[in-house]
Amino acid sequence: MKIVVVGDVLLDVDIDGDATRLCPDAPVPVVDVSNVRRRAGGAGLVARMLAGDGHSVTLLTVLADDDAALHLERALEGITVVAGASGAPTPVKTRVRAEGHPVVRFDEGCAPPPPPVVSPAMLHALERAAVIVVADYGRGLASNVELRAVLAELAGRIPIVWDPHRAGAPPVPGVAVVTPNLTEARTFARSFALAAGKAEGDDDPEALARALREQWQGKAVMITMGSQGALLVHGGDDGQPALPIPAPKTTVTDPCGAGDRLAASLAVHLMEGHTLDVAAVVAVREAASFLRHGGVNGMAGEPKPVKLHGRYTDALALARNVHEAGGIVVATGGCFDLLHAGHTRALAAARSLGDCLIVCLNSDDSVRRIKGPERPILNQGDRTELLLALEFVDAVMVFDEDTPEACLAALQPDLWVKGGDYDVTQLPETALVESWGGRCTTVPYHPSRSTTDLADALSRVG
Repeated sequence: MKIVVVGDVLLDVDIDGDATRLCPDAPVPVVDVSNVRRRAGGAGLVARMLAGDGHSVTLLTVLADDDAALHLERALEGITVVAGASGAPTPVKTRVRAEGHPVVRFDEGCAPPPPPVVSPAMLHALERAAVIVVADYGRGLASNVELRAVLAELAGRIPIVWDPHRAGAPPVPGVAVVTPNLTEARTFARSFALAAGKAEGDDDPEALARALREQWQGKAVMITMGSQGALLVHGGDDGQPALPIPAPKTTVTDPCGAGDRLAASLAVHLMEGHTLDVAAVVAVREAASFLRHGGVNGMAGEPKPVKLHGRYTDALALARNVHEAGGIVVATGGCFDLLHAGHTRALAAARSLGDCLIVCLNSDDSVRRIKGPERPILNQGDRTELLLALEFVDAVMVFDEDTPEACLAALQPDLWVKGGDYDVTQLPETALVESWGGRCTTVPYHPSRSTTDLADALSRVG
């Protein structure tokens, strides 16, 4: 499935070295350069991240005819780039660091450019998109009238993630989610208030998100707040509560690229059919993991999944280790008496949402109370062994209670997954999972495959 990234590209240059002395003619550090790295920035960084994750990506942008553009083309190798002429120099942002600490940044070619022209080939490429990320870096592409008309039409059919810029264009109506950071959200809200001749409104993140969602006519606004995580507001004016999403504790040396990583992750999970609230929880976790592994400086080896060493007999140890590594713990539960294709499909889908899957398994006594004295068909030892034989199950935790709530309280998974025949809003464990910032979601249900039907068929054969 094709992901299309739309937006302005920059050339980012990182100069690293050591500073052990001051310049003799001025009290400034002398940096002995040890490494120079050129990489795609702006929308190019989003495309690079997605391609690095193994996705098919097309980048729609505009490029200059200069030496910096040649470096950009090399940095974007392996990505399908459909580009028009920018009519302006390539913007170059050069960061100088000494022993990992920023010293100075200088920008070239960053003056406001003339409005770019969008080619028919660029518009045509949008038609093949399964999801779109608009990475607006304020250089005019997202303001193009023809492009906006196509995006507005597509917003009713496919998810569009819009990462806005203070100097950029407003999102087109109907996009799936807009992702300003808190500073940007406050700036946008002040601008709207001034334009309307009103006093500035509430500075609270939820009030800001609701005001911006109404102003932009989008389906949702997700305000990112650094180490405090994010806040998601979506739905109509029906009192639907905002969703606060805490971020894992992470040591950050360079926050560059965190917003791009979040937008890219949101697009992937929306394309895969997950609900926005689940996609948002996972995206915050993935952005934190991205920073934990060095951010843009660690992208050569990114993404870096959490490494699991063999099968875990201790589910609690697995959950703790994955959380400490900044990963996403997924849990599901059930009796799993007589494994069938419906089970394996659901388990595989659940595992794809995170870095480990823990199955909370009803004990034999628990199954008897729920299903009757003739069940389970297989004892808990056999059921555990069969589940662990599946490559997408990392650990099993057996519980004796009628519900998995005590099990969940101990594990505190990021995602609690059930089959599509459940309504997560009606699950008794939903409030518990959400109490620590987790989320409940569903995976596709296969009604023609069930343990009861299989058991009935076997009894007829017998």
